[in-house]
Amino acid sequence: MSGMGDGYVGTAQDAVRIRRLEKQREAERQKIQELKTKSQSEQGQPGLLQFGSSTSEILETAFKKETVGLVTREQYVEKRVNIRNKIEEEEKEKLQKLQQEEEELQLQKRKKRKIKGTSRLSFADDYENGSEDEDGENKSSDPAKFRGKLGKDPTVETSFLPDSEREAEEQAERERLRKQWQLEQEQIRNEPLEITYSYWDGAGHRRTIQVRKGDTIGEFLRGVQQQLAPEFREIRTTSVENLLYVKEDLIIPHQHSFYELIVNKARGKSGPLFHFDVHEDVRTIADATIEKDESHAGKVVERHWYEKNKHIFPASRWEVLFCSLNEMNKYQLLIL
Repeated sequence: MSGMGDGYVGTAQDAVRIRRLEKQREAERQKIQELKTKSQSEQGQPGLLQFGSSTSEILETAFKKETVGLVTREQYVEKRVNIRNKIEEEEKEKLQKLQQEEEELQLQKRKKRKIKGTSRLSFADDYENGSEDEDGENKSSDPAKFRGKLGKDPTVETSFLPDSEREAEEQAERERLRKQWQLEQEQIRNEPLEITYSYWDGAGHRRTIQVRKGDTIGEFLRGVQQQLAPEFREIRTTSVENLLYVKEDLIIPHQHSFYELIVNKARGKSGPLFHFDVHEDVRTIADATIEKDESHAGKVVERHWYEKNKHIFPASRWEVLFCSLNEMNKYQLLIL
């Protein structure tokens, strides 16, 4: 059998199959060779910009293809110039196209950023991720109507949000009320107050004096000294610092004012400190849950007499008011 070796052993069908496979392999080899030849011939074409090739290499390749055969000097220069201009124009067109694509990309980003910045609704993300068909429909619709849908809701409660104008108005109103309150308190301090007191030297000597509500205990004792000096020799020789004012079994320091006692509704051990007249608590039905409203005359005592007789009634019941009026009121509320 031709084409077969001497040692081949097989049928005629096997030989036919082998010849057919050899023809197929040969056809494939020829096809591969044609493709290689074609690719090598296309690598030198001037219209193709190969990756990694510089402008000078491309210009040189294109110029060689155009100047085949004998040409004059003018034709040589003209073709070279034309090819250079053509390549430069192609590069400019590519650059312009890239710039245009970049501008369009930036414009789209700005539009998306604007939508994100102005939208305050929960479906803004759904709007941005919509399809192109929906975008076309939105563009064709009324823009004023579209802006109205994305506007603010006037029915939403916004009083909890910071507002500089509202805060300025509130601050001005607070300042006005503060000045009005200070003016009213100053008028209260200047109101006259009649005080019934008793000078105590072992026996009571009841007197009445008129002061202002804003006066302190020290100023009150100075007026008492001037009132009692003509009658009591020991008062004439003593100073205001050596006089004590005892109200409801409490020795009230000189720095406190009658205004503080009245405003704080202070109470002593046996009655209120904000009543300065003398009256008894007259009630038809005894009720232990209601505080007594009887008021006793405050006592003006010389310090030397108090130090000498503080172990004897009634001086043994007197205590010095060390805490402030606010702290004393809190203590009384806890007891009640």
